[in-house]
Amino acid sequence: MNITKAKEILKHQFGYDEFRLHQEAAIECVLAKKDSVVLMPTGGGKSLCYQIPALLFDGLTLVVSPLIALMKDQVDALKNNGVNAAFLNSTLTNREQVEVFQKVKSGELKLLYVAPERLLQAGDQFIEFLKNINVSLFAIDEAHCISSWGHDFRPEYLQLRKLKTHFPNVPLIALTATADKLVRRDIIERLTLKNYELFVSSFNRENIHYRVEPKRNTYAKLLDYLETKRDESGIIYCLSRAAAENLADDLRSEGFNALPYHAGLSKDERDKNQELFLKDEVKIIVATIAFGMGIDKSNVRFVVHTDLPKNIESYYQETGRAGRDGLESEALLFFSWGDVQKLKGFAEVEGNKSQSDIMLRKLNQMGEYGDLKACRRRFLLKYFSEDLAEDCGNCDNCGKNFEKFDGTIIAQKALSAVARTNQRMGLSYLVDFLRGSKSQKIWDSHRQLKTYGVGADVSKDEWFEYFRDIINQGFLAQTDGQFPVIVLTEKSEDVLKGKVKVELFKVTEKEEKKTASLVAVAAPPYIKPLFDELKNLRTNFAIADNVPPYVIFSDATLVEMATYLPLTASDMLKISGVGDLKLEKYGGDFLYEIKSYCETNNLDTRIDLKVVKREPKRRTKRDTNGDDTYTVSLKLFNDGYSVEEIARRRGISVNTVEMHLIRFIPTGEVELEELLPDHKIAEIRDAVVKFGESNALSPIKEYLGENYSYGEIRAVLASMI
Repeated sequence: MNITKAKEILKHQFGYDEFRLHQEAAIECVLAKKDSVVLMPTGGGKSLCYQIPALLFDGLTLVVSPLIALMKDQVDALKNNGVNAAFLNSTLTNREQVEVFQKVKSGELKLLYVAPERLLQAGDQFIEFLKNINVSLFAIDEAHCISSWGHDFRPEYLQLRKLKTHFPNVPLIALTATADKLVRRDIIERLTLKNYELFVSSFNRENIHYRVEPKRNTYAKLLDYLETKRDESGIIYCLSRAAAENLADDLRSEGFNALPYHAGLSKDERDKNQELFLKDEVKIIVATIAFGMGIDKSNVRFVVHTDLPKNIESYYQETGRAGRDGLESEALLFFSWGDVQKLKGFAEVEGNKSQSDIMLRKLNQMGEYGDLKACRRRFLLKYFSEDLAEDCGNCDNCGKNFEKFDGTIIAQKALSAVARTNQRMGLSYLVDFLRGSKSQKIWDSHRQLKTYGVGADVSKDEWFEYFRDIINQGFLAQTDGQFPVIVLTEKSEDVLKGKVKVELFKVTEKEEKKTASLVAVAAPPYIKPLFDELKNLRTNFAIADNVPPYVIFSDATLVEMATYLPLTASDMLKISGVGDLKLEKYGGDFLYEIKSYCETNNLDTRIDLKVVKREPKRRTKRDTNGDDTYTVSLKLFNDGYSVEEIARRRGISVNTVEMHLIRFIPTGEVELEELLPDHKIAEIRDAVVKFGESNALSPIKEYLGENYSYGEIRAVLASMI
């Protein structure tokens, strides 16, 4: 197999002109039947690294995926691109599971998504079942879950080592968006990979603007921030279920379209809230970390953390849910060193000191990020062993000037507090002590000391920042462990005696410093009113097909349409994200909207400004009998199966089956009267005559109303050709 066929599938099945990052190299490795480990940032297109080989291999590709939401999203998207895929999980009835197994046995499916627990069900029964199937590839998604040093360890993933034992000749691809060097090594060792290749793409999400705000007046700041995001989708992460629930209630009372998501809700309520968010019917999800892993919603424009994540990996993964479509997005963190102290109890792993030390170190690194006085993107990339040549220009620190001032007196007060409390106290206690707190936790003997209350004129958060600065300069030190204390160092005495001047950071905003806009579109700029009209059209199709809007077309695809103004079918195929199937299903309507807008505003196409590669020769996918997917549906229809039954047997949507059969109306192989009743045919024909025989369905659908489907209108149009 060569990569040329893979590029054909990339274009005609998925609608993209060229591979990104290490996609091509990873696919070549899989096609050569070698094992591979792929690290690619969220939104980088990891799934294509196994989905494209799955369509080229003869047998079944088994995808191990940790969450039901991820399975359903990916299977829906694959079906919408004309790929036979299914999943096995607890949401299916026994009958539905039997149907999936039958499709696997018949060779009808190309991809099957399963949870890791499925491999362990009834001993090795499922593995024995797979031995009787032509399995061509194993794909392990979210592979970092196999590492106990990772941020999302799942013990059931450890059983995946059985795959190489039972299927030594079947290639395995492990994929993740978050893994430091320790976790990468763990993935390779625990999956027992020998002859493998490692592909590490850049972790740089250039389109995400990173920003940190002090955790003061958080709610007021959040409201101001959300006011600028009224029409955009976003996720707000909280540490606890109660916080998520209460914040969602508060936001709704402020007029924001927000719902909660956490493990304390019933499964039905979680599923409902998630679906409303995916379909853009709810704009904001307020969640604990129970939400988001594998969520494939491409148009999340912002992610807010009201509480500190426990490590950089979690933060990177959660912020990575913004801007998967490549458009400009934001990650906002409200930070306080108090959060670091609060989370230390959660970082301890009982009975495992070495792992506890690692988790505490990761938490402290998260604290360092929150308190950073340099480019945030460089810090994040350095964590994943990647260097950035210069500051990014797209984070809050790249828009600030960090000035220093003479903080010797402040430092002397801090060091004196440490000395007079005998180097036995933690950071929070020392700050309260310096501020003269009346709390009962302050020792009575300490209230008599001269240093008690000498820092009352400095705010609590400022004291935390000053202490961190003093520690970073080596004038104080913090011990390790869950309950660290602040101690003096060799450099402390010179500060206390006034022999050394201590400079501390003072932050002021730079004037006229603008953050670089990294919206992933080329000049000329996209036309916002047209983009909004295309979004409305997409919503109509999403409702009709019962899928999230981004499954129809991503925001990035709509932006390209509103930028380059394609006016013909061949123009539309040059838009990233438009493949043959989507052109056939939706292209006429989107072209109609674009043409109407251009005629009204006296605009011409700009498609010549978009450079694309020469289109590869179109290939038609066929089954083992040599029949293409359309003919398979036709044969079943001729055998007496209804449209609904065909859809159920083939694991595709009713809408797709209708599209298949409509192709045969102009040739006479399917009679229009077999698909819909006479009275509907007559009314649809009258509407078509009224609006003209264009390929656009939306005006006709709007005129006819809810009792008429897009499929029925397409069928009548086909009969009139």
